[in-house]
Order: sequence, then C-alpha cells, then structure tokens
Amino acid sequence: MNSINLVTGGAGFIGSHLVDKLLENGENVICLDNFSTGNERNLEHLKLNKNLQILKQDILDPFYEKIDKIWHLACPASPKKYQIDPIKTLQTCFIGTNNILNLAKKSKAKILLASSSEIYGDPLIHPQTEDFKGYSSTTSKRACYIEGKRISETLFSEFQNMYDVDIRIVRLFNTFGPRMLQDDGRVVSNFISQALTNKKITIYGDGSQTRSLCYVSDIIKGLIMVMNNNYKKPLNLGSPNEFSILKLANIIKSKVNSNLEFEYLKLPEDDPKKRRPEIKLIKKLLNWEPIVNIEDGLDLTIEYFKNKKE
Repeated sequence: MNSINLVTGGAGFIGSHLVDKLLENGENVICLDNFSTGNERNLEHLKLNKNLQILKQDILDPFYEKIDKIWHLACPASPKKYQIDPIKTLQTCFIGTNNILNLAKKSKAKILLASSSEIYGDPLIHPQTEDFKGYSSTTSKRACYIEGKRISETLFSEFQNMYDVDIRIVRLFNTFGPRMLQDDGRVVSNFISQALTNKKITIYGDGSQTRSLCYVSDIIKGLIMVMNNNYKKPLNLGSPNEFSILKLANIIKSKVNSNLEFEYLKLPEDDPKKRRPEIKLIKKLLNWEPIVNIEDGLDLTIEYFKNKKE
C-alpha cells in the first residue's frame, strides 16, 4: 500500500511542486492549505487525480488523520507576505508547528520541516554552514519569520528528544521557478514582472548584495532525498552558485528587454548582504547537488510569467 503524505502549504510555490512529484511517484497526498499565499490554480491540473485530497484549513486548527509522512511547508515565505501580519506568522511557526508535530507523534509519522536560510540572518561567515548559529535582531521587521523558523526547528528537536518523533530539518535557500507569486516581493519574481511590463527594474542598494538561486525541481529532489534518509539534524538545501543582484538584473534584462532601465532604491532594514549555502554535508550524505543552471531556470520561469500574463 502506498504511503499517505500530508503536505502543509501544499498549494504554495514549492508545496505544489512537491505535491506534483509525490503523485507522480504513485503516493497518496493530502494537501492542507489555508490559501492565504497558496493558490488553487497551482493544483488545478490535479483536480481529477484520485490520489489527491485538498483540505482548506489553517494549521492553527488541530487536525488528525492517520499519516505516514508529513512535509511541513506551511508559512508565508517572502518578507512582503509574512510582514502583513507578523503575529500570525509567529503563531503559524509555533502553534501550527506544534499541532503538526503532535499529529506526527500520534500517527508515528516521519516529518520534515522546510526551515529557511533566514535563520542565519545577515551572516558573519560565508558560505553558511549548518553549525553557524545566526546573526539577527529579535525586533527587526524580518524577525517574525527568522525567529518563527528558529522556534520551529527547536520544537522539532524537542519533539524528537522527548517523544522520539522521526524528524528531518531542511534549511531552504533562495528558490525560484514557475508558480512563484508575481507580487511576493522577492528578487526573481520582481525583476521578471517588471521586465515583462516594461517597468524600471528596482534594485535595492547598489546591487552588490548576493543571492544563491536554486531552481525548484532541484529543491524538490533534495526534499525527497532528505525524507528518505535518516539524518535528524539541519541540512542546507540550495545552490552554491552565487550572483550579485545587479548581475541577476542584467541577465533578466538581456532575456526580456535590453532597453530596460534600473531604478536604485534604499536597501530595506536587515536585508542580508550575502547568502550562499555550504552544501558539503548534504552532498556527502545524499550525493545531492543542483543540476539546473541559472540560465535554463530563468528561461522556464520567464516563460511561465509570460503565459500567466496572457
């Protein structure tokens, strides 16, 4: 009998791609989402799939069903979205995660947390290794998400220590691809949306800050590999290929409209200057590394945004 998988946040950008892959692998999937940032369109092509059940529910409300594997992705992930209601973001990370861990405990399910590179803050070491403890403020505008993901990791660790819950923790770095929200405020979706509508590309600061961008299919492959492994401590998951924001803007400009201009704006508070994962550990454990290059990934993402616009 195939496993029953619960994907919280399964209608979101990464969650919906995970649902796709699990169904493709012949698994049974329950997608639990409150659709605050998730989108029903991301699952529309799966409506007739008998192995998928979609539940519109908030993880702040306790939920019970016998589950084999839980993929916990529920939480707004872009600053623009999680800052709308910072207290709700914190509650999602604490109360919601506590609810889902209790479900794992009752079901004796394996459970994976999609944590975030945001827990490293504005890092003092580069690239960031899993043992770096982070450098961030508890009162900044980004703190609701950073501290929320920290408490989620702590809850996972303590449920393992106290109740022997079978946990996995993955720290996701910047991910891009089709089904990103156009208005989520993140750099790839911002630049592509602006380029396709002939607007100036907005660059915060001088554009020298860096990001490492990983295409979504590589992230999904990594998540599944981690779930199928028994490693319990946090693992970085992302691309080690680092780009300046200005270089990324120029790549997108060259692909969409070479006549576009740039507009330079003030850098937001606590915006990290550098972000790149050290992936030696996951490569050693699972032989995982990204295979989709930035150019191909951007072509696929631009095509998606073009079709969406039409």
